[in-house]
Amino acid sequence: MKLLSTVALVLTLAGVPPATAQSPAAPPAAAAPSSPPPATPQRLDGIAAVVNNDVVLQSDVEEQLYLFLSRAQSEVDSSMVDTLRVQILNQLIDEKLIVGEAQRLGISIPDAELGRQAQEAMKETKARFETPAAFQQQLRKENMTEEKLLEKFREEARRQALVSRMVSKQSTRRQLSQVEAETYFKANKDKFPKAPAEVRLSVIQIPAAPDSAAEAQAKARAESLRKRIVGGEKFAKVAAEASDDETSGRSGGDLGYLVRGSMDPAFEKAVFSRKLNTVGELVRTVYGWHVIEVLDRDTLKTRAGRDTLDRDGKPLLEAHVRHVLVRVPLTDDDVERSRQLALSVRAQAVAGKDFGALARQYSRYAGPHDDDGDIGFLPLSTLQPNIRAGLDSVQVGGVSGVLVNPAGFNIFRVTERKAEREYALEEIKDELPDVVSEMQHREKIEVWVKGLRAKAHIQINKS
Repeated sequence: MKLLSTVALVLTLAGVPPATAQSPAAPPAAAAPSSPPPATPQRLDGIAAVVNNDVVLQSDVEEQLYLFLSRAQSEVDSSMVDTLRVQILNQLIDEKLIVGEAQRLGISIPDAELGRQAQEAMKETKARFETPAAFQQQLRKENMTEEKLLEKFREEARRQALVSRMVSKQSTRRQLSQVEAETYFKANKDKFPKAPAEVRLSVIQIPAAPDSAAEAQAKARAESLRKRIVGGEKFAKVAAEASDDETSGRSGGDLGYLVRGSMDPAFEKAVFSRKLNTVGELVRTVYGWHVIEVLDRDTLKTRAGRDTLDRDGKPLLEAHVRHVLVRVPLTDDDVERSRQLALSVRAQAVAGKDFGALARQYSRYAGPHDDDGDIGFLPLSTLQPNIRAGLDSVQVGGVSGVLVNPAGFNIFRVTERKAEREYALEEIKDELPDVVSEMQHREKIEVWVKGLRAKAHIQINKS
């Protein structure tokens, strides 16, 4: 059921302490298996807020925002980014207040525990680099030393431990009975998120296709790079020298941890099916040909150490991936040829030709779909802004204009719409005890943090 993860997201953005939150499932071919997206144009560092005798730096806010967006499974428009920035700043302010209260009460964390956690973080960081020399090179690039990085890890571990202990001290999560949970739900429906508005779509996706000679040449180049790696050359060296993804290439092809649902379908299938630390066959996506190696797979954890859940309440998987990308060059003629084909197919659909037949003949959509191009229900909030705008005026049974995303030219048929609504008790009955327990726990913490805020000196700098 979807409510548990929806509540987790709402509470994460609104409550304390901050935790890693997930975004809803990705729309058709929405996200690239490339380097994480920048939050916004980079800002000069400065003081974002003064909290008693401490400060929150603008760089701290931007770093957390970057991490959130890099794991988001759908595009976030600029207005949402600004909202997220404000929410993250407030989370960091609350965190400062909690740590300050812990220090006032004389709570401390044993040095041995902090040292162990810092060493584990250092080990994980080094493991992301091909060689010790590459790790040292990155340190120099960031004007950092190993000693300073270790101290940073110690401070992060101390901060997290203090927050965790203070939160546990204020409220212990209580397991509720089914009757207690249902009673709370009936009396507090306004506190629960609503089931999001959804639209059921069928799609015909026509990617911009290069000519056969360019395709063959790019594939041959990618295969030669794969053979170099299989033959013993360092993956990071080949990526740095030859990858067309220049951003990840500078890091030896490292894309970091990517969550399921955030990648091109073909790329994702390889990432979550291949044996770790092996270089398999080439993968073709809308971005080109990829040489892929998966270094690690795990469930995405919140800062409390619990599994992050997807929209269906299942643990959200992530994988540490690196790749070498060989793009297939597209000419203006290639793009225009595909656009004209999409316009022709759309005209046939509008004229009444069977949409499913057109999908079977022309669509190259790689995600889950049936033979008629039906991709099921998608929450409107997860669609890319231009796709959502292009569908807003399309009636049930109608066909959209030709809408463009990174995967190509798309024609959608709207087969059903569901408005935002309240969840019925029977839909969420099984989840309610856990959901209500978490909500009540967060409510107690929010009240306590509001008390800390009322006694604190907080100055937020407008930018």
